[in-house]
Amino acid sequence: MALRPPHQGLFVGLLTLDIIYSVERLPQPNEKIVAFDDLVVAGGPATNAAIAYRHFNRRATLLAGLGHHPLARQLADDLAGLGVTLVDLTPDSAAPPPVSSILVTRDGDRAVVSLNAQRQQAEREAAAYGKSLEKLLSTTGVVLVDGHQMAVGIAVAQAAQMRRIPVVVDGGSWKPGFDQLLRHSNYAICAARFRPPGCATLAESAQYLRQLGVDHVAFTQGGDPILYWQGDRRQEIPVPQIQPVDTLGAGDIFHGAFCHALTAVPSGAMEAMDVAVALQRAASVAASACTHFGPRAWMEDCGPS
Repeated sequence: MALRPPHQGLFVGLLTLDIIYSVERLPQPNEKIVAFDDLVVAGGPATNAAIAYRHFNRRATLLAGLGHHPLARQLADDLAGLGVTLVDLTPDSAAPPPVSSILVTRDGDRAVVSLNAQRQQAEREAAAYGKSLEKLLSTTGVVLVDGHQMAVGIAVAQAAQMRRIPVVVDGGSWKPGFDQLLRHSNYAICAARFRPPGCATLAESAQYLRQLGVDHVAFTQGGDPILYWQGDRRQEIPVPQIQPVDTLGAGDIFHGAFCHALTAVPSGAMEAMDVAVALQRAASVAASACTHFGPRAWMEDCGPS
């Protein structure tokens, strides 16, 4: 059985301008501190996942809001330099792109302030993307949606599912519309803090997602094992034990590496054990990312494959 040609990933969600500082510790109120290092890069869950996916010799297209504010050019140039194709969902917007201010301590702790996609929500109806979406999906092997462009994400997931293209949902935190999005997804890979309405535990959250029809549900827990459900069967998947330097973007990189694993097997061949292996491989990539400052330095250690 042939691989999914031509390995394009379609990523829908948040694009931010990330200003990242490496610091000894987080500042106290009214205190100024000097950073050891800094980075200014494109970020956001879907964006970092697309960059990771592209690194593994895949074609990646990002659907996100950008607009034409002066800061937008820096983001567009950064993505182009990495080989990620951007489809701007808000080309007429003059608002600045979402900016994340991030402090990362030497032991891997972080503090983040961001507006997310509040000012860059796509205003066009999902139907307006009809022909362009059809063209994109005709060359797509996997779709990832992070929930920050919910209306477009639901439309893309629904269209992808009709074409039997696997849909991965990045569950960082619960957002309005996730119920509908998850009904059109095959894989939900969530952070440990992800809680659907009325759910107090990971087991309850997993059951909620399975009742929506999600075939594969996983929760990452940092250095603790990944909890993975296929149906009623639960499995614990160990992750590499490391001394983290920076955990920023590690979950996003995990999602990109997982999407790469999905397009590296024959269509329809992802059985339970294969998914567990894909989760382990993604965890290995994310662990490598955590041993470097910033969301890109890991690429030097994990070459394309």
